[in-house]
Amino acid sequence: MASAGIDARGAWLVFGAAAVWSFGGAIARFLSVTDSWTIIFWRSVCAAVFLLGFMFQRDGIRGTAMLFRDMGWAGIGVGMCFATASTAFIIALSYTTVAKILLMQAGAPLFAALLMFLLFRERVGANTWVAIAAVMAGITVMVSDSLVGTVSPLGDGLALLIALAFALATVLTRRNAHVRMMPAVCLGTLITLLIGFVFAGSLRVSAADAAWLFVFGALNLALGMMFFVTGVRLVPAAVAALISTAEPVLGPVWVWLVHGEVPVGRTLVGGAIVIAALLAHLAWQLREPRQPRNVPMAD
Repeated sequence: MASAGIDARGAWLVFGAAAVWSFGGAIARFLSVTDSWTIIFWRSVCAAVFLLGFMFQRDGIRGTAMLFRDMGWAGIGVGMCFATASTAFIIALSYTTVAKILLMQAGAPLFAALLMFLLFRERVGANTWVAIAAVMAGITVMVSDSLVGTVSPLGDGLALLIALAFALATVLTRRNAHVRMMPAVCLGTLITLLIGFVFAGSLRVSAADAAWLFVFGALNLALGMMFFVTGVRLVPAAVAALISTAEPVLGPVWVWLVHGEVPVGRTLVGGAIVIAALLAHLAWQLREPRQPRNVPMAD
């Protein structure tokens, strides 16, 4: 049956992840590095160091090793999903437009809902389906002026893969709420680190770029992952994926405020539709009584 209500703490943590991730575009504008694989490598290094440092400080070296051991196949799956999504995003940019990638990512809540039903028979409420449809419509309006040009099967396929990987990571984390997934996302950064190292043309960066890459990796990527894997255990997978669509809506706002790149009218209209749908859905869900879940907040 459809779940009744959601945990407000989980909803805020997932929204916090989307908000943190949404600064990625504004941060990337400060980088002078042109090799995407170099960016992937150093961003992943900073993210991995940040996550490992946090776990070492909280759990100690032995405790951290036990967390990696105990995450099991579910944790490995989550790590591979995040690594797949991150890598596919960079490659997809070479074959298709950002607009098409964003449009595909808007389908993540739909994929998460379908996966939860097909794999675990967890039904999604009608109000969630309505919100998913509204969010997809809003994202379509946002990117409608950029949905032109030739079709790239590889680029569009990779964009679809991003949404599927993110949805699967959401489902795995939700269904294994008893597993602490911090090591899993750390594993994901280690995988992308190795991939970036193999394909990077050069690992040299300036001091200014090194500082921005630290912000890009430690704060933008790793902190967002920490919020997400903690919060997604407390809310239905479809709702978590739905809340995360705030990322492409907030992203243009920060680029506008920081770099003065004024978004076009369709971006503002589509973003308003998405935000309105998310707020209405969350208000509806928070009004409903929820079934208590014995899930620890600490990850």
